[in-house]
Amino acid sequence: MTFNSKKSSAALASQAAATLRDNSASAIARQLAGSVLSQAQSANQTGKAMETKASQVLHSAKYNEQTKAFAASLVSQSNKPR
Repeated sequence: MTFNSKKSSAALASQAAATLRDNSASAIARQLAGSVLSQAQSANQTGKAMETKASQVLHSAKYNEQTKAFAASLVSQSNKPR
């Protein structure tokens, strides 16, 4: 696996942590937030399955701006051309 120098910003990681603590957050928002948080301080990169979910969120009108921000961050942090 190649090294991933891209990381989630501190501000987005903070929002992701708040989303994970929010019991009313949707399941997809929590999944994306967890992935964003895992990429804040490590060389982790977005996997194929999570990248697919994030792409679907970005193409849908049903998700809010914060969920889309998580999705956009995850898509941008993928090193693999898909």
